Amino acid sequence: MSVSTSNSTSISVQQYSAPLVAELIANAPALGCAVSTHESGATIVDAGIQVPGGLEAGRIIAEICMGGLGSVALQHVPQFAHWPLSVVVTAKQPVIACLGSQYAGWALSHEKFFSLGSGPARAIAQREEVFKEINYRDQGTQTVLVLETDKIPPLEVIEKVARDTGLAANKLTFILTPTRSLAGSLQVTARVLEVALHKCHTLHFDLNAIVDGYGVAPIPAPSPDFIVGMGRTNDAILFGGFVQLFVNTDDAAAEQLATQLPSSASKDYGRPFAEVFKAVNMDFYQIDPMLFSPAKVSVTNLKSGRTFFAGQFNEVLLNQSFGG
Repeated sequence: MSVSTSNSTSISVQQYSAPLVAELIANAPALGCAVSTHESGATIVDAGIQVPGGLEAGRIIAEICMGGLGSVALQHVPQFAHWPLSVVVTAKQPVIACLGSQYAGWALSHEKFFSLGSGPARAIAQREEVFKEINYRDQGTQTVLVLETDKIPPLEVIEKVARDTGLAANKLTFILTPTRSLAGSLQVTARVLEVALHKCHTLHFDLNAIVDGYGVAPIPAPSPDFIVGMGRTNDAILFGGFVQLFVNTDDAAAEQLATQLPSSASKDYGRPFAEVFKAVNMDFYQIDPMLFSPAKVSVTNLKSGRTFFAGQFNEVLLNQSFGG
């Protein structure tokens, strides 16, 4: 199944994200970030390794991840007594913004270095099957990739990205966002809408039917322990995330999507993510892919005007994860 791009051939995630990258670099010190030039000539933005990497940096980086097609805001949401600070996400073109840019689907490794790449560079490199399925390709004279890592990528990784994008290294920007930083924690939590879109893809729901979407999730405190921090960002979505999707389909398909979409529909639901991760010897591929979903959803069918609801928040498990 491919997604029609009849209205997206002129939509460039490189073009829309470029002003955000420029803003991040120009205001790096104020945002708790640091900018340097790699030996390859690539620009490196440290958003939490040797510097704090603050919340506003994370908000801008989340919008960069979405290819400039998303709006990310911080809001006080009193849904959870102890965790009111939340990230709210919308997208102009949800499928392109979330699956064509934000999804961390590009695995990059060399020796002891491993990271998943997210952001506009993915749409140029076309290294993932998802681009054939959504029928989206982009081009540009420069690009950016966001890496969830606490290490500067080695020369070999940067050279690979240069080869796969067809761009010189000095036309590449790498934004490094360790989960232990505020910026890293926020930009992962801001994937609440993307997680729902990816679940739709996994369920083989017709992505052409998705018109718009909204997501919100509480922002967890970072942790110096990688597994704890990574677990919290997942649990923010699994136990505290809410997504509303607006679709054009029949009511039966909309209702079925709502029923299948929440995290509670997974056989692995019921424990903090760090516990689930450790139980499978830290092998992501042993975890039920249906787990990666928002806690609660609503699906509005624009053809009928009906809305279908499913899932529930789990404040007990959220507190267990965030407070540990």
